[in-house]
Amino acid sequence: MRWAARTDGNQSDLIKELRKIGADVADTSRLGGGFPDLVVGYRGTNYLIEVKDPKQKPSDRKLTPKEKDFFDRWGSGPCFVVETLDGFLELAKHHEKRVV
Repeated sequence: MRWAARTDGNQSDLIKELRKIGADVADTSRLGGGFPDLVVGYRGTNYLIEVKDPKQKPSDRKLTPKEKDFFDRWGSGPCFVVETLDGFLELAKHHEKRVV
């Protein structure tokens, strides 16, 4: 199995920020095959997160074909693209409203 070659430039900082707010974070970026970069547990919910770097041009932040295929096939809940901690907090806030 070939390991994923790179991670987005903001990924390690995002992991640190997520942990600071009390999230559990598993870095799954080396799994490859389109599997999302992070599995984040936050306030009783697990999130599959694909990290994209907001400093990159928009065309470089699109999902790769393997990532898109994974997102389309994953039937156990949604996967999310996150660029910043604020972006994660916003999606968690909206998700919490839907679960209640």
